[in-house]
Amino acid sequence: MSITLTLISSMATKALLADLVAGFQHAHPGITVQVESVGGVDAAKRVQAGEAFDVVALAADAIERLAAGGHVVADTRVDMVRSEVAVAVPADADRPDISTEEALKAAVLAAPTLGYSTGPSGVALAQLFERWGIAGQVGPRIVTPPPGVPVGSLVAKGEVALGFQQRSELMNVPGIALLGGMPEAVQIVTTFSAARATLSTQAEAVDAFLRHLVSPATAAIKQRHGMTPA
Repeated sequence: MSITLTLISSMATKALLADLVAGFQHAHPGITVQVESVGGVDAAKRVQAGEAFDVVALAADAIERLAAGGHVVADTRVDMVRSEVAVAVPADADRPDISTEEALKAAVLAAPTLGYSTGPSGVALAQLFERWGIAGQVGPRIVTPPPGVPVGSLVAKGEVALGFQQRSELMNVPGIALLGGMPEAVQIVTTFSAARATLSTQAEAVDAFLRHLVSPATAAIKQRHGMTPA
């Protein structure tokens, strides 16, 4: 008997999950996992609205909120990866120094336009700009893409001069230059987690899949996608 599991995730783990699912399906030929990746905010709203999925994979804080609301089963949560924010500019642009906190701040102040996502990394960046005391100064220059639209695509088009997003979402975008991660003093790290949705009726298959997501054998795949095992 074949089983199909449905999974909703944020865009940050789309490519990673494609590889992890392929490995799981190879080891479990009777189980198919269908993944839908959208903006993380929209994904959480759909789960909260009662849309039926078997697995939800989002930033850890979003999973916590869904668990508190009874939308995912709290004790099934697994932490898959830790993901750092990276910085990019258009491929033909000058490459500013971002090696220290002061250098990054100067690059932010010098950029005519800035871009970051609506997800947890964007929230953390807004807080960083507040802490630096420059939120009011750079606010009018911030371009926030619609949920599900990668910041890198706006950087490639020249609509954003300095873009911030998960490294996994920037590392393979054509038309941009990846400057690297943020300095360690201000690096933003997001943990991405997964859990069984409360509405799932296929607990045994879901739990097998969740175990696969955190198995030691997946470490190399996660590192290839610019992340580290959680």
